[in-house]
Parts: sequence; structure tokens; C-alpha cells
Amino acid sequence: MSRRNDAAPIIIRRKKVAGGKHHHGGAWKVAYADFVTAMMAFFLMMWLLGATSESQRRGLADYFNPSIPVHRLSSGGDGLLGGSDIETRENLGPDSPRGDPEAEADAIAAESAQMEEAARHLRGLGGENPALDDALRHMMMRVTDEGLVIEIFDLPDSALFHPDTNEPKPVLRIIAGILGEVLGMVGNAMAVEGHTRSYTMVQRDDPHWSLSMARAASMRRLLEEGGVDPSRLARLTGHADRRPAVENAMASRNNRLEVILLRQSREPATGRTASR
Repeated sequence: MSRRNDAAPIIIRRKKVAGGKHHHGGAWKVAYADFVTAMMAFFLMMWLLGATSESQRRGLADYFNPSIPVHRLSSGGDGLLGGSDIETRENLGPDSPRGDPEAEADAIAAESAQMEEAARHLRGLGGENPALDDALRHMMMRVTDEGLVIEIFDLPDSALFHPDTNEPKPVLRIIAGILGEVLGMVGNAMAVEGHTRSYTMVQRDDPHWSLSMARAASMRRLLEEGGVDPSRLARLTGHADRRPAVENAMASRNNRLEVILLRQSREPATGRTASR
């Protein structure tokens, strides 16, 4: 009996084994599939960048984001027409393929490239003639969803018209001659818009409307004298002082004209007639 009491106790240790052959689930498969898909998209994008031209890439971008204004004034092409010729430009008219997204995107991209090249050509005209350099100070250009907008405005030391009249000064005649030469290289319809600054005194007969319209009409005549086909003038508008370009509505900077080279999609559906 005493021998059993002196015996060492028997200790049973039970060890839990975590995991074992437990099923892990398929979450990692979903994550891996997402990773593979992302890598495929990445390599496809890299292939497209290498296999397409700059014009085609712009067309793709415009197709997937068609409502964004186009402001890419630094993009491609070595010539005035962005690598395409006048015949190509004329093929972008109403008879071009419709309903084909790729064809439409290419047409939009080609048209944007031509407008960008025209703007770049205008900017590069200065440097040789002081009178030309002075004229170019009055001009700003931007490509928008409406077309190429050429803004021509008063400077503090140089106005486009004689005060409160539609009689152009020599600098505006020079500008119209430049535009007639450059814009004659493409066939898009055009619009001319006139704007004026505000005045401190409220006048009974507001002259802003008639003055802005008269100045737009004067610019139309100067463009025609510079070689622009009259049938290309699709719209003539006077906005008075309702659309100031700067916060101070009375600033001379608001005395301006806008000559717009319209996109095909913005041209009138029935002929090209100017509102006069």
C-alpha cells in the first residue's frame, strides 16, 4: 500500500493542434484574379501606347471622355495641318462615316490637331516684324469643344477701335490680314462675336449692344478683305457687356472680339450664312 503512495503521479497532457487540414477559403483567389486582370490591362495599355499614333490616342481619349473641353495646345504634328492635308480635312465633313465610334473619334482628333496647329502657327509668326509683334500682343487662342477660339482684345496702351466707334485701328487690320492668311488654309465655318466693357454711368439708350454688333460686323468685313470666303461666316453676334473677360467689368480688356473656327459638329445644318 505504501509503495503505491510513493509512486510518481501520472500526468496526461493534451495538446491542441491548430489548423490541421482546415479549409482556407477562396478569398486569395479573388485577389489574385484582380491582380492578373490589372496586369493584363496595364500591358494592354502599354501596347496601345506603342502601337498607335498620337492622333489616334487623342481620339481614344476624346471618345471615352467626349464632354471635356479640349485645351491641349501643345500636342503633335510637324505641319500646319497636323500631319494631314487639305483633302483629309475636307473628308471630315458631313459625308464622313457616322455611327462608327472609332471613325468619329479619329475625325474629332484630326480636326483638333489641325486647330492646334493653326494656333501654334499664329503664335510663331512674331519675331521678325515689330508691327506683327505688336499685333500678336492682342491675341490669345484656345481650343474648346466649340472650336478654335481666337480672342482679340484691347490693351491699356493700344485699342482695336477708335473710342466708342466701330472704326478699326491699323493694328486690327494687321490682325485680320494674318487671320485671313492662316484660317484660309482650312475650310471650317467661322463665327465672329463682339464684346464691350461696361461704363460707370447708366445711359438711357444702352449703346453696348449696337456697338458690339457693329464691331463684329467690322471684323467680318476685314476678314473678307483678308481673303476669307464670305460663305464661311456662319454666325455674327454682339454680346454687349454681358460676358466680361475679367472681374472688373469696366476694364478695357473686356473690349474684345472672338473669331471662332467652328468644329464640323457646330456648323449650321443648312448652309453657311452670316447673320447680319
